Amino acid sequence: MDDPIGATAGDFAGRILNWYDRAARDLPWRIGPGDRTVPDPYRVWLAEIMLQQTTVAAVTGYFLKFTARWPTVADLAAADDADVMAAWAGLGYYARARNLLACARTVVAAHGGHFPDSEAGLRALPGIGDYTAASVAAIAFGRPAVVIDANIERVLARHRLITTPLPLAKREIRAALAPLVPEDRPGDFAQALMDLGATVCTPRAPACAICPVMGDCRARGRADIERIPVKPPKKAKPHRHGVAWWIEQDGRLWLVRRPGKGMLGGMRALPGGEWTDRRTGESGIASVDHGFTHFDLTLTLIRREAPPEGPPEARDAAAEGEWWPISDLDAAGLPTLYRKLVGKMRERDA
Repeated sequence: MDDPIGATAGDFAGRILNWYDRAARDLPWRIGPGDRTVPDPYRVWLAEIMLQQTTVAAVTGYFLKFTARWPTVADLAAADDADVMAAWAGLGYYARARNLLACARTVVAAHGGHFPDSEAGLRALPGIGDYTAASVAAIAFGRPAVVIDANIERVLARHRLITTPLPLAKREIRAALAPLVPEDRPGDFAQALMDLGATVCTPRAPACAICPVMGDCRARGRADIERIPVKPPKKAKPHRHGVAWWIEQDGRLWLVRRPGKGMLGGMRALPGGEWTDRRTGESGIASVDHGFTHFDLTLTLIRREAPPEGPPEARDAAAEGEWWPISDLDAAGLPTLYRKLVGKMRERDA
């Protein structure tokens, strides 16, 4: 593919990096431009895993708590699974937390506590895909990797006016970006493009007038700039229904541990039945709607007698659970779905 309009690769990278030197976001996992501190691969990796499909604002508090409690990859590898899952509660996409532990333990067991410094080596670790491998390689180890997240995708698609719909456009975007990556500051370049997409080349109302590469941006001034990159039409998500049981005794609530694999795997939760396409026939004391990646869920809360006096399904659920003080439920590490139900009960009893 041809060079950017009126610009060499070095000129494009130079403008991006000069802007970054002035405007870089101050983030707790980042070594800012001009700082000679060597990036800690553990912190870079942890942030990248947390940031997958999650905003910087949502991640910052979790990152600070994780690194205070488990400051090194060895500390995380030695952590109890339940503690990590509880600390992750509310951040969503819980398979990431399970992969986080698996990756940390592999780094310690197979690599002496040191992350591999190449894309290929990083990709071989649990839970690390192409994007995360490229990002950690570039930011932590200075490898000239081609890093493409949603922000970078938007910047390049607009600058090059790539109108092929996603996901087919990804190949064109990669081909456009690859020759632009500088050898000397690949990590800063990747983070600069991320910041540019997050703060200037935003999905809505991009601030083109202050963009460092506005002069040769092919999408600048177009009425349809906000629709670039072109996304495929959204498919309607299926809607599922389920029940959760509120089993209370002497100021304590019965909680179970969800299976290690599957939705909300390994998390503490309220006991309940399977989630199906059929509406529950029982009337509950509260209900919440919650969106997952591939489906929406309505979960109805039903009060049950404390086991073993309750119905058979409640007794079965009791076999692998624990009594938890209702006054201390915030410390149970419940996923957002169940915290919503707890919140409904608190509103109801207020």
